[in-house]
Amino acid sequence: MLFAFSVAPTQSADESGSVSAAVADAIRVVRDSGLPYELTSMFTTIEGDWDEVMPVIKAACDAVAQHSPRVSLVVKADLRPGYAGQLTEKVDRVNAHLSDG
Repeated sequence: MLFAFSVAPTQSADESGSVSAAVADAIRVVRDSGLPYELTSMFTTIEGDWDEVMPVIKAACDAVAQHSPRVSLVVKADLRPGYAGQLTEKVDRVNAHLSDG
């Protein structure tokens, strides 16, 4: 299963409004989980089952909460039990269609 999530503080101490330090703390949690993941400019996608991924997302939110008293979380999931490696294979299937013209 794939879980795309975005977590960020609602307030930033950075005068530019950047939340990158808080997001980096969340990504450390994801990285340290050992689960496959991909970081993009808007979302982090992590692969695993419910019981593996949801505690990681919660811990990522807790890490961001160290930066702000209020945290925003958006989650989108592709719940397809029994399939692994979909973090890259889904993209590979689309690219194969694109190469067909």
